[in-house]
Amino acid sequence: MKITTFFSITFLFATSFLSAQSIADHALGLRLGDSDGLGAEISYQKSIGRYNRAEFNLGWRDSREFDAFKLTGLYQWVHNLDGGFNWYYGFGGGIGNVDFEAVPNGDDDDGFFVFGAGNIGLEYDFDIPLLISLDFRPELGLIGYDGFDDNFDFDIALGIRYQF
Repeated sequence: MKITTFFSITFLFATSFLSAQSIADHALGLRLGDSDGLGAEISYQKSIGRYNRAEFNLGWRDSREFDAFKLTGLYQWVHNLDGGFNWYYGFGGGIGNVDFEAVPNGDDDDGFFVFGAGNIGLEYDFDIPLLISLDFRPELGLIGYDGFDDNFDFDIALGIRYQF
């Protein structure tokens, strides 16, 4: 485990010095997908520097067990792989509200929740103002996640955004 942690930190540190193309000032679009049901988010990205950006998502999730609305904020580092391909990683968190439709134990755990999130993904920046991404966002429940399995969620999504 110590070797894996050492190599992970070394890899992230070494790649932080790679050159990257500048990112768009603004990007607006959709982020679609989820690991446990249908999910859609309105997504906005704002550059903070040449290689950094903030991402904000307002989303809705629907599954057999619950419906949820949530607001997520992430800080990201963006690195160029080749041509229009970039990879990015970041961290953040968010808040939301959940409505459980059928809780197995009969309890009603509806309500407010708070979570922390990480983020890693790949994106392609076309020559036209279009950005397509595929990312993985693990989320850890901090407050009010009683009805979720193990207070942890793996969120995988496809994003499409217009850059301006």
